[in-house]
This record gives sequence, C-alpha cells and structure tokens, in this order.
Amino acid sequence: MDPMKLHFDIRDIFRAPRLALSGKKILVFVQALLVGYADYLILTYISFALAGYAFSETWSQYGLYPCLYGNPGPWYAYLIYWIGSILLLLAIHFGCTAVSRITFKQLKGDEFYSSGDAWKYVRKHWHPVVFTSVSFAFILIFFFGLAAVFALLGKIPYVGEFLFVIPYLLYFFGAIFTIYTAIVFGISFLYTPAIIAAYEEDTMGTVFNSYSITWSQPWRIVLYHHVLIPIGALAGFIFIKFWIAGYHLINSFFGCDWFMGTKLANIVAYATNIVCPSSICSSLTACFSSCTSACCSNLSGCVLSPSADLASISGSETAAGVLLAVFLFLLMLSAIAYVLSICSVGETLMFIIFKKNSDDDNILERKDEDDLEEEDEDTEENDNSTNAGDDTTSSEENSTE
Repeated sequence: MDPMKLHFDIRDIFRAPRLALSGKKILVFVQALLVGYADYLILTYISFALAGYAFSETWSQYGLYPCLYGNPGPWYAYLIYWIGSILLLLAIHFGCTAVSRITFKQLKGDEFYSSGDAWKYVRKHWHPVVFTSVSFAFILIFFFGLAAVFALLGKIPYVGEFLFVIPYLLYFFGAIFTIYTAIVFGISFLYTPAIIAAYEEDTMGTVFNSYSITWSQPWRIVLYHHVLIPIGALAGFIFIKFWIAGYHLINSFFGCDWFMGTKLANIVAYATNIVCPSSICSSLTACFSSCTSACCSNLSGCVLSPSADLASISGSETAAGVLLAVFLFLLMLSAIAYVLSICSVGETLMFIIFKKNSDDDNILERKDEDDLEEEDEDTEENDNSTNAGDDTTSSEENSTE
C-alpha cells in the first residue's frame, strides 16, 4: 500500500486524535500501564513497609494510589520507591515506542501491523529507549564533575585565582552547552520513542537526532505543541465524557427500582470507593479548586456513584464490587491510554515533519528493517525456486539421454 499523504506542516498535527483512536494503540498503552503500575504499586508498598508503616494503615490512606513522597522514611525506602517510579516511566516509554512504531507503519500504508509486532520491535530495540536518557545523564554528570575539578583547582593559593580567570570563556561556553544539553535532555523524553520507532536509530543516533531537532526546529517544537496539547486535551475530554456517559447510563437503567435497585447501588458504590476513594477525590477537588465551577462540576461528575451504606452490603455484593472495580480500573486506564496515544502519535508526526523539513528526507518512503527482511526472504525464495528449476531441468535432460 502507498504511504499516507501528509502536508509535512502543522496541518498534520490535527490528525493525531483520529489516528490515536485505535484499539491497537490504546491496548498497547493499557498493557504498558498495567505492567508499570504493578511494579510501582508493589515497590511503593514495600517502601512503606521499610519505612515502618503498617500495610492496613497505608492502604486505608492511599488504597490503589500509594505515594511515599512527602512521608518520613529512611534512604533505602525512598530508593525502592524511586525504582518503582522509574519502572513506571520506563513502561510508559516502551509503550510510546510501540505506539510510535504502529503509527509509523500505518502512515507507510501498513494497516495490518499488529500490537504483537510492535512489542517484538520494542524487545529488539529496548537498549536505546533506556540508554538514551542514561547517556544524557552521564553527559551532564561529566560536565558538572569537570566543573567541580576546576573549582577545586581555583582554591589553590595565589595560582587558583588565575586558573579561574584565564579560562573563564571556556567555563562560560561550557556552562551554555550544559544548559543546552539539559534542554535537549528534556526534549529527548518526547522524541526518543519516535526516533527509535520511525528512524530505527541506536543510542548514539538517538542522542544525535535529539540535539539536531532541538537546534534546527526549536520554534516548530514550541508551535506544534501549542496545537497538539489543546486538541489532545479536547479529544481526551470528549473521550472521557463518553466513558462517563456510558457509566451513568448503566447505573440509571440497571439501578431502576424495577431492576437491581439497591443491589446495584451497593455494588457500584463499593467498586467506585476502591477505584476513586473519597480521600483521592477530596485531594483532586482541592487541587482544582481554582478552576471554574464548570470544570469542578465535570471533575466531580466522573466520580459520582449511587449513594449506599457500605457497612451493610452482603458478601456477594462485596465480591461483585471487587470484580467491578477491576473493570472500572481498566476503563480508567483506557482513558489515560488514549491521551498518551494522542501524545505519542503527535510526537511521531512531528519527527517525520522535522526530518522532511530539515533534511528533505521523507522517511515514509524509506525501506525499514521489516521491508529489507521481506526482500531478503523473497530473494531466498526466488533463489531456491531457481535452483529447484535447474535441478528439474538437469534431471529431465539426464532422463532424456
């Protein structure tokens, strides 16, 4: 199939919400979020235990959303907590790479590229996803370490003053490059998945492209995100509103007095109390208290559940509520996954546009590694069929003789 026709300008960014509304892409992010969240949840509760907090106390306060940050604890407890946070970010980064690969293949005209194929690609190219950030961190550490060495040399009596003054211009431009590297480090978080998925770069290539994009396309980066963020927020809002409407429709119909009535109210109330506990809702309401009343009403609407006395529900209703909480949690993750999918698709489109404008390189027309592998397989099949044909001809000649 032919590649999708792009304008290679800001108009293509408006396609992000539509391209992101894909079951494959949302499923990929749900899988990534589940793995990352499980790692974070387990390690965070372990960190609370190491900090001396009882599980029952922590669960009653935080439930499914524990956070050690802001609570007193030893350094090793915080080490476990930050490892869990990093694993969650890595899982999201892997999901971004998989979705970028699906988007790239879709733009090339391959609508049948599956989520399984995308995860196989991520397993094959996971090194640059991880080590690009590590490389930037080491670059920054190197410059700060070098600055510390020269600062110590400046303490030498009589000579230190001149060791600071004479190479001052070197220090100045080194500081400028360090600031620039820190900016590139932040931008690399956005474009690393797209660079690896669409350009099939290794770690050094990804670092180089991050520097190149930041230097050659700074205004496009700013302008395109001023378009992507609002349309992504609007599309995510509409998506979530549809989810909430379906949720309320089920509650209104099944909760009718003619049907399940109080039984449904008990089940839904127990489930929503697990997925959206009152403490979290109160915190969110406090965080958004500066918003308009319309925004606040929208926020509260997403966590409304039928009123019920949780202390009087039966054992079967409790079990059903736990099972319903699992489904509600997955639906919540799917809404987050769609927003992340919009971001991932948008960054992929941006990278393709940047390469076209800066290097006049339409990467949609390039042959990727999958295309080259297919060509190699076709060549081998043709060679085998040719050899088989030659053998058949030789045998026929021999039989004729």
